[in-house]
Amino acid sequence: MKKYALITGASGGIGQAVAINLAQKGYSLYLHYNKNEQSIRGLLDKLTPFGEEYIPIQANLADAGGYKSIAQHIFSLDAIIHCGGNSQYGLFVDVQQEEVEALMNVHVINPLLLTKELLPKLLRKGSGNVIVITSIWGQTGAACEVAYSAAKGAQLAFVKALSKEVALNGIRVNAVAPGAVATPMMESFTPEELEQITFEIPMGRLGLPEEIAGSVAFLLSEDSSYMTGQVLAINGGWYT
Repeated sequence: MKKYALITGASGGIGQAVAINLAQKGYSLYLHYNKNEQSIRGLLDKLTPFGEEYIPIQANLADAGGYKSIAQHIFSLDAIIHCGGNSQYGLFVDVQQEEVEALMNVHVINPLLLTKELLPKLLRKGSGNVIVITSIWGQTGAACEVAYSAAKGAQLAFVKALSKEVALNGIRVNAVAPGAVATPMMESFTPEELEQITFEIPMGRLGLPEEIAGSVAFLLSEDSSYMTGQVLAINGGWYT
């Protein structure tokens, strides 16, 4: 029987890696993106050989109510993987209200409401998974990324709370908290800043998107069947 997973932010580095990993395991996929249609088309080319169904869905999750454009395209569903996200870097006193609202829409409000909208599909099946790609900064916070850290911290609270509410329904809810991962999101840092970040990481390198995708695959598998409400910290020992 076909398995279907929704991946938000599938055009990003981590989202693409998750999509390829799950396609290899036989999943059909709903692939959300916002502006990067070219990236999604390239991803679809990579997925075609796996022979399942891959459905692109465009929606802007920075907008209030953006989740509705995704929810209306989802039919059969076994897993929701929230990979969508963007960063905001700078002193907190300089952050504009519009930036905070957009961050909260992308990372908190739309993912929560999208999950709420789709949850009945999992409840009817009596099984399923919700996985949120959060961040090391949701666990420990980061100077100059205060609003982003707050949004990621809210994701962790959501995971822990929802996991308790739906555990008896056969639905597991977990999170993955990456550290610094070699994706386009890191391109805003200078070589000197990247060198300093790498120096601070005990393993001495950035993570790879494929390593985050592997942790997602683990959480979807029967190998993690007794895990819910948990946060996998995939950060090279940067924060323990």
